Amino acid sequence: MEEVAFRQMKDGTREEYVFLERLEDEFNQGLVDRLLRALRHLDNSLSGYRVSRLEHSLQTAARAEADGADDDMVVGALLHDLGDELAPYNHSQLAASIIRPYVRGEVTWVVHHHGLFQKVYYAHHFGENPNERDRYRGHPWYQSCVDFCERYDQAAFDPDYPTPPLEHFEPMLRRVFARTPFDPVVIGKELPLEA
Repeated sequence: MEEVAFRQMKDGTREEYVFLERLEDEFNQGLVDRLLRALRHLDNSLSGYRVSRLEHSLQTAARAEADGADDDMVVGALLHDLGDELAPYNHSQLAASIIRPYVRGEVTWVVHHHGLFQKVYYAHHFGENPNERDRYRGHPWYQSCVDFCERYDQAAFDPDYPTPPLEHFEPMLRRVFARTPFDPVVIGKELPLEA
Protein backbone atom coordinates (compact mmCIF):
# COMPACT_ATOMS: atom_id res chain seq x y z
CA MET A 1 0.00 0.00 0.00
CA GLU A 2 1.32 3.42 -0.96
CA GLU A 3 -1.59 5.46 0.29
CA VAL A 4 -4.97 4.92 1.89
CA ALA A 5 -8.17 4.70 -0.14
CA PHE A 6 -10.47 6.52 2.26
CA ARG A 7 -11.60 10.10 1.77
CA GLN A 8 -13.10 10.42 5.25
CA MET A 9 -11.45 9.10 8.39
CA LYS A 10 -14.59 7.24 9.42
CA ASP A 11 -14.24 5.04 6.33
CA GLY A 12 -10.68 3.90 7.05
CA THR A 13 -9.90 0.23 7.57
CA ARG A 14 -7.70 -1.29 10.28
CA GLU A 15 -5.11 -2.13 7.60
CA GLU A 16 -5.03 1.51 6.45
CA TYR A 17 -4.62 2.83 9.99
CA VAL A 18 -1.83 0.33 10.76
CA PHE A 19 -0.12 1.49 7.56
CA LEU A 20 -0.50 5.15 8.53
CA GLU A 21 0.74 4.47 12.06
CA ARG A 22 3.91 2.90 10.66
CA LEU A 23 4.50 5.95 8.43
CA GLU A 24 3.85 8.29 11.35
CA ASP A 25 6.31 6.40 13.55
CA GLU A 26 8.96 6.67 10.83
CA PHE A 27 8.25 10.40 10.40
CA ASN A 28 8.40 11.03 14.14
CA GLN A 29 11.93 9.65 14.23
CA GLY A 30 12.97 12.94 12.58
CA LEU A 31 11.42 15.19 15.24
CA VAL A 32 14.70 16.31 16.78
CA ASP A 33 16.12 17.15 13.35
CA ARG A 34 13.04 19.29 12.65
CA LEU A 35 13.40 21.00 16.04
CA LEU A 36 17.07 21.74 15.33
CA ARG A 37 16.12 23.25 11.95
CA ALA A 38 13.43 25.37 13.60
CA LEU A 39 15.91 26.58 16.20
CA ARG A 40 18.48 27.45 13.52
CA HIS A 41 15.77 29.40 11.70
CA LEU A 42 15.43 31.62 14.78
CA ASP A 43 18.83 33.09 13.89
CA ASN A 44 17.08 35.08 11.14
CA SER A 45 13.94 35.96 13.05
CA LEU A 46 12.65 38.99 14.93
CA SER A 47 15.24 41.78 15.07
CA GLY A 48 15.82 44.73 17.36
CA TYR A 49 17.39 42.81 20.22
CA ARG A 50 21.15 42.68 20.82
CA VAL A 51 21.08 38.93 20.17
CA SER A 52 19.15 36.80 17.68
CA ARG A 53 16.23 34.66 18.84
CA LEU A 54 18.50 31.63 18.42
CA GLU A 55 21.21 33.22 20.55
CA HIS A 56 18.57 34.08 23.17
CA SER A 57 17.36 30.47 23.21
CA LEU A 58 20.90 29.10 23.47
CA GLN A 59 21.76 31.58 26.19
CA THR A 60 18.63 30.73 28.17
CA ALA A 61 19.54 27.03 28.00
CA ALA A 62 23.19 27.77 28.86
CA ARG A 63 22.13 29.74 31.92
CA ALA A 64 19.88 26.88 33.04
CA GLU A 65 22.67 24.38 32.52
CA ALA A 66 25.20 26.53 34.40
CA ASP A 67 22.69 26.79 37.25
CA GLY A 68 22.61 22.99 37.56
CA ALA A 69 19.18 22.46 36.00
CA ASP A 70 18.37 18.94 34.81
CA ASP A 71 17.95 17.87 31.18
CA ASP A 72 14.19 18.54 31.22
CA MET A 73 14.60 22.16 32.29
CA VAL A 74 17.55 22.83 29.97
CA VAL A 75 15.60 21.46 27.01
CA GLY A 76 12.58 23.51 28.10
CA ALA A 77 14.81 26.58 28.23
CA LEU A 78 16.23 25.82 24.78
CA LEU A 79 12.79 25.45 23.19
CA HIS A 80 10.83 27.98 25.29
CA ASP A 81 10.52 30.58 22.49
CA LEU A 82 10.26 28.21 19.55
CA GLY A 83 6.70 29.40 18.94
CA ASP A 84 7.64 33.07 18.48
CA GLU A 85 7.24 33.04 14.70
CA LEU A 86 4.10 30.94 14.36
CA ALA A 87 2.25 31.90 17.54
CA PRO A 88 3.44 35.37 18.54
CA TYR A 89 0.60 35.92 21.01
CA ASN A 90 0.74 32.47 22.59
CA HIS A 91 4.26 31.30 21.85
CA SER A 92 4.64 29.92 25.37
CA GLN A 93 1.73 27.54 24.92
CA LEU A 94 3.02 26.31 21.56
CA ALA A 95 6.46 25.53 23.00
CA ALA A 96 4.87 23.80 26.02
CA SER A 97 2.82 21.61 23.69
CA ILE A 98 5.97 20.48 21.88
CA ILE A 99 7.81 19.41 25.04
CA ARG A 100 4.83 18.12 27.03
CA PRO A 101 5.06 14.42 26.03
CA TYR A 102 8.75 14.23 26.97
CA VAL A 103 9.41 16.26 30.15
CA ARG A 104 8.07 16.38 33.67
CA GLY A 105 4.89 18.36 34.23
CA GLU A 106 6.66 21.15 36.09
CA VAL A 107 8.75 22.07 33.04
CA THR A 108 5.71 22.04 30.77
CA TRP A 109 3.89 24.33 33.23
CA VAL A 110 6.84 26.72 33.46
CA VAL A 111 7.27 26.98 29.69
CA HIS A 112 3.49 27.33 29.22
CA HIS A 113 3.37 30.29 31.62
CA HIS A 114 6.71 32.01 31.09
CA GLY A 115 5.28 34.58 28.66
CA LEU A 116 2.79 35.80 31.23
CA PHE A 117 5.36 35.73 34.05
CA GLN A 118 7.80 37.78 31.93
CA LYS A 119 5.32 40.67 31.91
CA VAL A 120 6.60 41.62 35.35
CA TYR A 121 9.60 43.18 33.59
CA TYR A 122 7.84 45.31 30.99
CA ALA A 123 4.02 45.42 31.17
CA HIS A 124 4.03 48.68 33.13
CA HIS A 125 5.52 50.43 30.06
CA PHE A 126 2.26 49.71 28.24
CA GLY A 127 -0.12 50.50 31.07
CA GLU A 128 -0.74 46.80 31.70
CA ASN A 129 -0.64 44.91 34.97
CA PRO A 130 2.92 43.64 35.51
CA ASN A 131 1.69 41.36 38.29
CA GLU A 132 -0.73 39.26 36.25
CA ARG A 133 1.30 36.23 37.31
CA ASP A 134 0.00 36.70 40.86
CA ARG A 135 -3.18 34.83 39.93
CA TYR A 136 -0.98 31.70 40.08
CA ARG A 137 0.47 32.47 43.49
CA GLY A 138 0.02 29.36 45.58
CA HIS A 139 0.49 27.05 42.60
CA PRO A 140 3.17 24.43 43.36
CA TRP A 141 5.25 25.53 40.35
CA TYR A 142 4.75 29.28 40.65
CA GLN A 143 8.23 29.84 42.11
CA SER A 144 9.83 27.61 39.48
CA CYS A 145 8.41 29.87 36.79
CA VAL A 146 9.50 33.02 38.64
CA ASP A 147 13.02 31.55 38.91
CA PHE A 148 13.06 30.44 35.26
CA CYS A 149 12.19 33.94 34.13
CA GLU A 150 14.57 35.73 36.49
CA ARG A 151 17.63 33.48 36.23
CA TYR A 152 17.42 32.30 32.64
CA ASP A 153 14.97 33.97 30.28
CA GLN A 154 14.99 37.68 31.07
CA ALA A 155 18.77 37.65 31.51
CA ALA A 156 19.48 35.99 28.15
CA PHE A 157 19.88 39.04 25.94
CA ASP A 158 23.58 39.63 26.63
CA PRO A 159 25.81 39.52 23.54
CA ASP A 160 28.86 39.02 25.81
CA TYR A 161 27.56 35.96 27.68
CA PRO A 162 29.65 32.88 26.83
CA THR A 163 27.10 30.81 24.97
CA PRO A 164 27.75 27.36 23.50
CA PRO A 165 26.56 26.55 19.97
CA LEU A 166 23.41 24.59 19.25
CA GLU A 167 25.48 21.42 18.77
CA HIS A 168 26.33 21.50 22.47
CA PHE A 169 22.67 20.89 23.34
CA GLU A 170 21.90 18.38 20.59
CA PRO A 171 22.80 15.23 22.59
CA MET A 172 20.58 16.37 25.46
CA LEU A 173 17.75 17.18 23.06
CA ARG A 174 18.07 13.73 21.49
CA ARG A 175 18.06 12.02 24.91
CA VAL A 176 14.93 13.81 26.06
CA PHE A 177 13.01 13.30 22.80
CA ALA A 178 14.03 9.62 22.65
CA ARG A 179 11.79 8.97 25.67
CA THR A 180 8.48 7.21 25.28
CA PRO A 181 5.91 10.00 24.81
CA PHE A 182 3.70 10.59 27.85
CA ASP A 183 5.57 8.06 29.99
CA PRO A 184 4.01 8.58 33.44
CA VAL A 185 7.37 7.87 35.05
CA VAL A 186 8.79 10.90 33.19
CA ILE A 187 5.94 13.39 33.10
CA GLY A 188 4.66 12.50 36.56
CA LYS A 189 1.33 13.70 37.81
CA GLU A 190 0.29 16.55 35.57
CA LEU A 191 -1.48 19.50 37.07
CA PRO A 192 -3.95 21.46 34.94
CA LEU A 193 -2.06 24.09 32.94
CA GLU A 194 -4.52 26.80 33.90
CA ALA A 195 -4.98 25.81 37.55
